[in-house]
Amino acid sequence: MKLYAAAALVLLSHVAESFVPPTKASVARTLSSTAEPLVETNDDTEELKKQKRQQLKQALLGRIGSSSSNNFVSDPLLVDPMTKEPLSMSLKGPILGSNAGVRLTLKSASDSERVFGGRSDAYINLLEPISDDEEEKTTVSSSPILSSLLTLTPPPVRALIANASSDSDLEYIPMRDLFTSPSVSYAYERGWRQGFAAAGFPGADEEFDLAKEYFAPVIDKKISSGEENVVVDMSCATGLFTRRFTKSGEYDRVIACDYSDSMLTEARRRIRADSEIASSNTKLDLVRCDVAKIPFNSDSIDAFHAGAAMHCWPEIEKSLEEIHRVLAPGGRYFASTFLGTYFQNVANLEKTSNGGNDVDQSMQAFQYFPTVDGLRDLLLNAGFDGDKVDIEVIGAACVIIRCEK
Repeated sequence: MKLYAAAALVLLSHVAESFVPPTKASVARTLSSTAEPLVETNDDTEELKKQKRQQLKQALLGRIGSSSSNNFVSDPLLVDPMTKEPLSMSLKGPILGSNAGVRLTLKSASDSERVFGGRSDAYINLLEPISDDEEEKTTVSSSPILSSLLTLTPPPVRALIANASSDSDLEYIPMRDLFTSPSVSYAYERGWRQGFAAAGFPGADEEFDLAKEYFAPVIDKKISSGEENVVVDMSCATGLFTRRFTKSGEYDRVIACDYSDSMLTEARRRIRADSEIASSNTKLDLVRCDVAKIPFNSDSIDAFHAGAAMHCWPEIEKSLEEIHRVLAPGGRYFASTFLGTYFQNVANLEKTSNGGNDVDQSMQAFQYFPTVDGLRDLLLNAGFDGDKVDIEVIGAACVIIRCEK
């Protein structure tokens, strides 16, 4: 991959609260558990620091997975997005005397060339390996300036730009790359998301309550059996629902995922600023990934949420198949999206700009789901049983989807 594209797909990080530095109390417990007290003298200061650093690393390792030798750990959920092979994780970076995060390296169990990166103070980047040297097109997401400019361009013109650039090094997929813009990330909770009310969306608090209510039987069953429960917030954007899942105290682990670096960066900023999350016992991970290549083990997720997201997934069929794959038996999928009628004017403009011809799906501003029956067929084709699929329309064009595997 070209150097500038690789640089743009920054390494970033893991867990919000799963990877926050240990509290003073936990550090004290860790240090006091050593066989012999550590006494600092002029001769052994460096050795003392080394030992303390090692102890703190072990404390972190113990919070994220099963540890092994050489500071490598395995996460029971995370896998290589392409091969679905397990990933081993190692930590490196400043801990003592610094607020900087820990650098993460994740290696595929079957292919040492597939190496992923991340930081504990940002997110884990499982979108593509950092060691991938293959030649690829430059995506708009790797150019914040271009992405921001295209955000201000009407959808039909965006499609024309993409079509005109098809023989160049630019790859632009409107429904994916719109949300890689820093300007959209900034605006998302400052009026953008609130505007969905015009389509009938109930508002974040009410929508969260609907999702929590639907997930409750699955989560209660895991709690009663003493097993850890996990909820995924796919296409989490700025963490609007991620923060609510984490602060609810209902879930042992929350994994927030998005394709967009700028969305995850804004999500992390808001998470850091939330004092309730800082005191939460819920493990919180941020992961950059593609919903069409979900980096989780099969049959591993109890509850899967996607708020106002499906209309932004270019590979909708493959994405839904992946969701079905990662859900545990009895696991539940809750999603909200738009009926295509809400975007009718945009679709008409796209067609007009394309000489009256339909625009290729990959060049559309959004997925235009024409009917509830069409949505149902997508879910059935992904593997869900018909009697376990419920689709509800609220208001003019808000669709609420509930599915059980």
